[in-house]
Amino acid sequence: MKKIILTLCIGSLFAFSCKNSPQGEKKEISNTSEKTQFDYSATSALKYLSSDELSGRDTGSEGIEKAALYIENAFKNFNVNPYFETYRDSFDLKGVDGYNVVGVIKSKEQSDLKPLVIGAHFDHIGHIEAIDQDSIANGANDNASGTVAVLELAKFLADKELKRDVIFALFSAEEKGLVGSKHLANKMKDMEVEPYVVFNIEMLGVQMEGKDYRAYITGYEMSNLAEVFNEFCNSEEQFLGFLPEAAQYGLFKRSDNYPFFEVFGVPSHTICTFDFTNYEYYHHVNDEFEELDVEAYLNLIDDLKPGVLQLINSTETTVNLN
Repeated sequence: MKKIILTLCIGSLFAFSCKNSPQGEKKEISNTSEKTQFDYSATSALKYLSSDELSGRDTGSEGIEKAALYIENAFKNFNVNPYFETYRDSFDLKGVDGYNVVGVIKSKEQSDLKPLVIGAHFDHIGHIEAIDQDSIANGANDNASGTVAVLELAKFLADKELKRDVIFALFSAEEKGLVGSKHLANKMKDMEVEPYVVFNIEMLGVQMEGKDYRAYITGYEMSNLAEVFNEFCNSEEQFLGFLPEAAQYGLFKRSDNYPFFEVFGVPSHTICTFDFTNYEYYHHVNDEFEELDVEAYLNLIDDLKPGVLQLINSTETTVNLN
């Protein structure tokens, strides 16, 4: 993520953007769809991706390579295939090798329905000024939490009957200016693949309090996604809501949903629970696994799943721009 306001009196940019690793992560794996032995759980994934071993997952670093290998291995074991020839969607970032990690679950039906994109950025900012001799900005909430949410949705959807393709995009270089998502959006345009909806995920690891909804979406007024999704969730409790600060600080344009809106003009939103009051460790060395409300986070992801499945299987164009 780019710079963000943690108090309402300081102006800055916003782009949403552990010590023991899970078994199998150190094993070098080839960039194919061949399944390998892999010990996965959402909790272990969140711990590993935000561990000191990954050193803050800066784009171009050894740490982000380890994160990419972990994501690829998870996709293989969920039977999520590479979207391109491999899982890597590579680009150049001022001489630095960058890459998104992109998988797909294909509909088993012959369908002309546009694909749904589920995304999150898996990079972070690496090393920053040390506090108490700790210089690693681990990025547990930003955005290991979003990355694991994408993995959990991929795992959930892998054995479901889907009426449209689902593309799972883990973006890098978000912290450098949404570079990875811009690259993928333009590449998909060149391929003439237009998404139905872009469902981007950021910072879900600490829950909101005093709200009558579970999470908010950026660009709330841009489409009817929140209304449709809340109906799909079939709950008395509103799932997606409007956060005034999200509009005030222009968050719609500051995460990986926005390049897809720019390129395709389709409903493209980020869902988030960071509300400017509930987490003080944005771009901070203390953004670590131990600071997250893991139980509430996992419950939130589980409660997302039915709505996402109905979003995929709605054969009519139920989500539209306002």
